[in-house]
Amino acid sequence: MSTKRILIVEDERDIAELLAYNLKKEGFETQVCFSGEQARTVLLQQEVQAVLLDIMLPGIDGLELCRWLRQQPKLAHIFVIIVSAKSAEIDRILGLEIGADDYISKPFSPREVVARLKAVFRRDRITLPGEQDPVLTAGPVHIDRGRHVARIDGQDTPLTKIEFDLFECLATQPGYVFTRQKLLQHVWGYDFYGDDRVVDVHIRRLRLKLKKVSKFDYVHTVHGVGYKFQLPATGALKTKN
Repeated sequence: MSTKRILIVEDERDIAELLAYNLKKEGFETQVCFSGEQARTVLLQQEVQAVLLDIMLPGIDGLELCRWLRQQPKLAHIFVIIVSAKSAEIDRILGLEIGADDYISKPFSPREVVARLKAVFRRDRITLPGEQDPVLTAGPVHIDRGRHVARIDGQDTPLTKIEFDLFECLATQPGYVFTRQKLLQHVWGYDFYGDDRVVDVHIRRLRLKLKKVSKFDYVHTVHGVGYKFQLPATGALKTKN
């Protein structure tokens, strides 16, 4: 695995240094920014695989920065974890709604931060059923793993990395019901008990994006269990080399 570059956006120097120290010990490259403006410049000029983002920053705050980042198609692959002292449920949901992939509350364990980053990067190497085939096709749906693009009715659907991975995971087994914990394991790569509200928020965001290009609801809720990918009556899942 190539070295992953992590951007730490945190205005408290002791916290930034703690994160950088622990990440470097685990083989990550790190860069620290103390403001949203500085981070935006770095994101436009340098290759970054993940961002650890505080909310309460001077100038451009973390929420505004996250919202801006998600509006940049070329930065859609970046994994964003908010690390914030704002730990109320409404703050967590708001952070996830605007585009963060995960949320860790302060005070935090540096080991937990490292574990979550390792998990999501390990997910890049996990092979799900049928993943040896670069393209999944189901009726009007085409999921191109090589280009990391989902296309419905001929239209590219811009998805973040997590949204794409969720859609792909569900689509590999049409009709199969994934529990939230299974999705946390497959998509976020977490082997430990995670916050399943993270799954619910990202499913909701995925559905909203899919509805912009299709009237058919491909992602169904199985109440009390989880979620499944539903094909149109005439659709059948195929693979294409």
